Amino acid sequence: MSTEPHHLKHAIHSILIIQTKYIGDVILTSAMVRNLRLAYPDATVTMLCTMGLRQFVVKQQIVDQAIGFDIRGRGMSLWQRFKEYRSVLAEVRSRDFDLTIDLSDSKSSRLLHRLIGAPLRVGFDPPESPLKFWETQPANILAATHGHGDAHYLQRYLSPLRALGVDVADPIPRLEAGPEARAECAKVLQQISLARGTFIAVHAGARFEGRCWQPERFARVIDEIYSRTGLISLLIGGPEESATAQKIIETAVSPVRSLVGSVSLETLTALLADARIFLGNESGPMHLAASAGTPVVGIYGLTPPDIWGPLGVPNRTIAPPLPCQCVAPGRCRPNNPGGVYCVHRVKVVDVAIAAFELLQASGLLLDHFDPTSPCGEAAL
Repeated sequence: MSTEPHHLKHAIHSILIIQTKYIGDVILTSAMVRNLRLAYPDATVTMLCTMGLRQFVVKQQIVDQAIGFDIRGRGMSLWQRFKEYRSVLAEVRSRDFDLTIDLSDSKSSRLLHRLIGAPLRVGFDPPESPLKFWETQPANILAATHGHGDAHYLQRYLSPLRALGVDVADPIPRLEAGPEARAECAKVLQQISLARGTFIAVHAGARFEGRCWQPERFARVIDEIYSRTGLISLLIGGPEESATAQKIIETAVSPVRSLVGSVSLETLTALLADARIFLGNESGPMHLAASAGTPVVGIYGLTPPDIWGPLGVPNRTIAPPLPCQCVAPGRCRPNNPGGVYCVHRVKVVDVAIAAFELLQASGLLLDHFDPTSPCGEAAL
């Protein structure tokens, strides 16, 4: 294969990014797309993404256009799945893309990648899920598979740029809320009697139960923060996290506001930018807060912070020492970051100290924090 960069051989007018993973992956992908635009300023960039993220990726100007597709097809019959594939494939092929980049790297995405048939097709070598003996690699431009070992997962999503011979000018994901989202954010804050910089954003949920720190421990930390700073906690998250939010509200003795399940991702981006710090589990909102420029306290279990940590902002990541004595025998699935409960071993006092360190770094004057205060583990 020639070593001459492929973008010098072909005119690139339309690009498709296949990224059907979660919000955190899409935020990391935004850095790749920003650098891609610098190399191909006249190209239209489209993303094939999950249905729920179509509006977000366009309004946040991550891409110009979005096509929705549930690559997992949960709850669909084989016939429904076939019809969905046929419909999406017809729409994508009609746009006549010059370049496609498969970041999802799944069996389904590789099949689509092959059937789309763009002249230039970037894929990972080796793929994340090994090719079966009957499969062949649909990509004709091969990107190195980063994101495992000691490299941050962002490097995986930047790797296609290097395969194309594109320089990485700015590797950090950065998102900024638009005027419409900023106006909605101001309206929402007024409705719940909060002002910019007077609250911390708290996300106590996660896509997997095993990544969720206990709600009562969140309550202890936010009570301690309020008692020492006067900062109110604003709970955020999706509708499925309402029960967790309610438990925090019932347990905390300090005033707590909740917008769980009630704002769009675009408005949430603006709200996170207005928060003093973000406190939460390792999840999409954590990466969204970092991309909005908000300092992050991230709580981790089995997921390695050095691979999935927040980028570009002051941050503290707290994880239990590993390996550990299992805290949930019979429930944990070894070596599965979403199926273990290691995060339950994270101490309240460690999270509180991390939060106070970031608050002090942001210019908020605090007295020395006493680890034997009521937020210590003994109080639980």
